[in-house]
Amino acid sequence: MPGTGTGTGNGAVTRSTLRQQIADALRDEVLAGRLQPGQEFTVKEIAEQYGVSATPVREALVDLSAQGLLDADQHRGFRVHEYSLDDYRGMIEARSLVTDSIFRGLMDETVTTTRAARAALATRTDDPRTVAALAGVRRRGEEAQRAAAAGDLNILIGYDLRFWRELGGLVGNSYLADFLHRLRVQSWVCAVQHLRRVEDLRGRLWADHTALVDALARRDAEAAHAIVTAYHAHALALIERLTAD
Repeated sequence: MPGTGTGTGNGAVTRSTLRQQIADALRDEVLAGRLQPGQEFTVKEIAEQYGVSATPVREALVDLSAQGLLDADQHRGFRVHEYSLDDYRGMIEARSLVTDSIFRGLMDETVTTTRAARAALATRTDDPRTVAALAGVRRRGEEAQRAAAAGDLNILIGYDLRFWRELGGLVGNSYLADFLHRLRVQSWVCAVQHLRRVEDLRGRLWADHTALVDALARRDAEAAHAIVTAYHAHALALIERLTAD
């Protein structure tokens, strides 16, 4: 992680960028399992680890707390949030609702005057720009599938988050896309604590990313819904089995 430096750039921008870099790095530490659920640390410890001042670290930790990844303790610093199986079930349910909304937005043909609906219409799957964007999303899906087949959790998480972020962005509603991204990060944080106990994950992780993109490209809402429903059922069943072991 780079320090604050003494460059000539705007100080506020530099601090904001550093704040995001620290938040991203700590999120990745949690996803990689190097920061375990319940693990505690202070602003000072993180600042010393990355060789930066306390202010951007504190801001980054507050951001991660707002995202539900950390818990703040006024007297002891911060700790990694501990999600339960019930939390995961709630995330899966919420993801289902959000993805259904995204699919409706991509395929909505109803003429309306609302800004959100106009954005959805502008990015329908028959628009050349959307076709090109879906091709890019499909490439992320191909990488995610390869990682899932190999059981490489670190690579899978990175491509999977990017896949869903870009797919959600096609609707043109940044609030919806951001909410789905946050849900997916939380879902992975909850799941990795169990998945990393499995010695060999090959063939055990969902890998139908491209099938989903193909269903959306041909405007098959029923098939897309079925694929995601099966995905959520698979993910929940896997975590339920692992928590029972």
